Amino acid sequence: MPVAGRSKIPNLRLEIANLKSKIENPKSFKVLGLRVDAVQIPDVIAQMEGWIRGRRGSSHFIAVTGMHGVTEAQHDPGLKDILNAADLVVPDGMPLVWLGRRRGFELKRRVAGPELMLVFCQATRSRGYRHFFYGSTEDVARALARSLENQFGINVCGCYSPPFRPLTVEEDREIIDLINEAAPDVLWIGLSTPKQERWMYEHKERLGVPVMVGAGAAFDLNSGRVKRAPRWMREHGLEWLWRLLMEPRRLWRRYLIGGAEFIWCVALELLGLRRFA
Repeated sequence: MPVAGRSKIPNLRLEIANLKSKIENPKSFKVLGLRVDAVQIPDVIAQMEGWIRGRRGSSHFIAVTGMHGVTEAQHDPGLKDILNAADLVVPDGMPLVWLGRRRGFELKRRVAGPELMLVFCQATRSRGYRHFFYGSTEDVARALARSLENQFGINVCGCYSPPFRPLTVEEDREIIDLINEAAPDVLWIGLSTPKQERWMYEHKERLGVPVMVGAGAAFDLNSGRVKRAPRWMREHGLEWLWRLLMEPRRLWRRYLIGGAEFIWCVALELLGLRRFA
């Protein structure tokens, strides 16, 4: 029996969440109808710590979104609604940084998921925050947890790697209970886009976790399973090329076809030839 989370998303709930996001995050810009918050890593860390101190209500979730996420949302209105309902949509990708600068925002660098994870763990190492890693394979998740424990002395309260199939209702309930019993301050999700964004949105009301972060590739990169691009490539918008060369069979469609579509749609929007709702 498939998980109930795959059912139709309540439109009214998303409308309210979208309005709340616009009110709370005035420093944002739109890319193809998707809200992107004009933030940098220190801003994100400060907001995460504010949510952890508050610990009230439902979980907050952060969508680490780049060109791929924006393009996927053009084919899936439900995903676009979920991303626009996120508490933060951070610009993980130089194309979004460049577009933010064009709108007048002072964005010096991208907010990459792997870097956000490392900097957060380093900057808050003395706070004793509890971390839970959900996603990827069991070996990768545990390797990531060990690496971060060794580097920063963080408090890892749990790891879980779900099977690569739809979960039953009972399995889903057991996972929620497992996470809630571990009582993490930050829940790092590594399921890749768009699966991780859907999971965070569909589970945030049932979790007592202050912050969830869709970290995606951070699991593979920060665990050492996949080698990260040189810094000069990351800073000049070329990490996609490095990743394509590392995993061509898995990523060629995302970067070659999806990348071309993103550039075409952005060009249409900038020239005023098409509006993206």
